Amino acid sequence: MAPSGTTWHRELDSPVGPLTVVRDEEAITGLYLEGHSRRPDPTRWGDRRDEGFDDLATQLADYFAGDRATFTVPLRLHGTPFQQQVWALLQGIPYGETTTYGELSVRLALRAAHPRAVGHAVGQNPVSLLVPCHRVVGASGRLTGYAGGLTRKQHLLALEGVLAAGESVVPRGPTLFAL
Repeated sequence: MAPSGTTWHRELDSPVGPLTVVRDEEAITGLYLEGHSRRPDPTRWGDRRDEGFDDLATQLADYFAGDRATFTVPLRLHGTPFQQQVWALLQGIPYGETTTYGELSVRLALRAAHPRAVGHAVGQNPVSLLVPCHRVVGASGRLTGYAGGLTRKQHLLALEGVLAAGESVVPRGPTLFAL
């Protein structure tokens, strides 16, 4: 589903590189990392303007400083009903914890063969970081499939205390969140 109405965008600096943020009159509609693998056509973002991003910029700075665990800016997520279900589950994964594509699939009452469908929906998340798709890992705990790149996913999970610097496998135990 395409966004309706007027949108505009701004670039924000962050420790994981520039973030392109898109919004409409009421909510944030996109947040994309540099080199984002599923980045939509930038002509759909509207004009480049600074207004309307101050709350998000503050919340992102707090998150990267380790002082914020959740985001409270209004979001408008455009996607299929299935994508919406998956994104709602992502929002329930607590800061500093992870889950697997398989766990999400079970939570959605899908057959065990459908973690790939869940993974595809996770990969279509239009607001990386704000809806924490970086907290989803493979069944073995390995870091897999992040539209912003695995190095960024590793950085975010290290920031949240899930991984030590340089690790790429989430240890089994208290960091694995069963929804």
